[in-house]
Amino acid sequence: MYCLPRFILFSLAFAIACSFAALAQDKQFGLGVSDTEIKLGQTMPLSGPLSALSAVGKSGAAYFDMINAQGGVNGRKIRLIMRDDGYNPVKTFEQTRALVEQEGVLALFASLGGTTNGAIHKYVNDNGVPHLFISTNLMRWADPQHFPWTIPSIRAPFYLEGKIYGQYIKQVRPNAKIVVLHFVEDTAKDYLAGFRAGLGDNAKTMIVAEATHDVTDPTVDSQIISLKASGADTLFTLAGPKHAALAIRKVYDIGWRPLQIVPFFASSIGAVLSPVGLEKSVGLISSAVAKDPADPQWQNDPAMKDYLAWAKKWYSHDDAATWDSVVGYSKAQLMVHILKQCGDNLTRENLLRHATNIKDLQLPMMLPGIKIDTSPTDYLPVEDLQLVRFDGKRHIIVEGLHRLEAARI
Repeated sequence: MYCLPRFILFSLAFAIACSFAALAQDKQFGLGVSDTEIKLGQTMPLSGPLSALSAVGKSGAAYFDMINAQGGVNGRKIRLIMRDDGYNPVKTFEQTRALVEQEGVLALFASLGGTTNGAIHKYVNDNGVPHLFISTNLMRWADPQHFPWTIPSIRAPFYLEGKIYGQYIKQVRPNAKIVVLHFVEDTAKDYLAGFRAGLGDNAKTMIVAEATHDVTDPTVDSQIISLKASGADTLFTLAGPKHAALAIRKVYDIGWRPLQIVPFFASSIGAVLSPVGLEKSVGLISSAVAKDPADPQWQNDPAMKDYLAWAKKWYSHDDAATWDSVVGYSKAQLMVHILKQCGDNLTRENLLRHATNIKDLQLPMMLPGIKIDTSPTDYLPVEDLQLVRFDGKRHIIVEGLHRLEAARI
C-alpha cells in the first residue's frame, strides 16, 4: 500500500489548517450570531387593549418561519424572540433589558409603540444595540446625530401624515369647523403638530373642539356626542383600530355626517371598515403606503397573490387582511434583505451600516413608487405617502405622492 511522504502530509495538514483559519477570519460574529442562528428581539402588546396591533410582530415572525424553512439567511436560521409588554412602558424596558442582557440578541426589530419605544430609546443607544424599523413613526426616531442606533418604521412619519390631512382640509373645506378625537400618547402629539401646521394660521379658529380617550376606554360614545354638539362638519379621529371603529359606528348611528379622517393604521378595510359596515365608512379619508389585502383593486396583483398564498400556509391568523400584517410582512422582507447584505460579517456595527445604506428598494407589498431609502445622515426609510378616500368598496387615491421635504414647516 502506497503512503504519501511525511513532508507532503504535513504540507497538506498545514494547508487545510490555513484554509480553516482564513474562513474563520472571514467570519465576524457579534452577540446573538453563530454559524447556525441569528437572534433578534422584539416587544409587542400581545396582551392588553392594543393587542390587535401585535399583528405586525406575528406576521413578521411567520415570514421568518418561511425563510427558515427554506434554509435561512446565508445558512443561518432567524430566531425572533418576541416578548409581551402589554403596551406598558415599564414592562417594555424590563423585557428589552432581558432581550439585550440575558438573551444577547443581535438587534431589536420592529418593536411597537411610541411611549414604549420612548422608554428604551436612550438605553439601546447607550448600549449600541440596533433598534431597527420600530413600529412607530415619530419624527424624533430619525436622529442619527444623537441616537444613531434607532431607525423608524417603513412609512412616512406621523407628522407628515397629519400635515397632509391639514393641507387637504384647507383645500377642500377652507371654512371647515373641525373637531379632533385623540388618544393621549406621543403619537397623537406628532400627528396634531403636523395637522395644525397643514392648516396654517387658521388652525386655532378652524379647530373648534377636542376630546381625548384612553386606550382602555370601552367606548368613545360620550366623546362623539360631545363633539357633534359643537356643530363641526369635519372630524379627525386619532385612534387605533378598535376605537376608530367605535367612533365611525357611533358617528353614523347618531346621524352625524362630517368629513371623517383617520390615520392609516385605522383604515384597514378588513380590520376596521368591514366590521363596522362598509356603508358607514363611505367618504373616509386616510393615507396609504402599502396594498390592502381586502381591497379588490389588488386581487390580480402578483405580489398580493404571493402574500395571500404565504398567509394561507404560514400565517394562520384572522388578521392577515390588516395593514399591520402587511407592514410586518414587509418589514421582515426588509430585514432579510439587510441580513443577506451583511453576509458573514454579522456584527451590530455592520448591521447598522447596511440598514443605513439602502437605495431605491421597492418591496412587493408597498404601493408603486413607495421605495425604501436610507443613508447615514437620513434615517427615514420612507418619505412618501398617498392620500386615499374610501368609496364603499376600495381606497381611491385622492392625490399623488407627498414628499416629506414639501410638507415640513
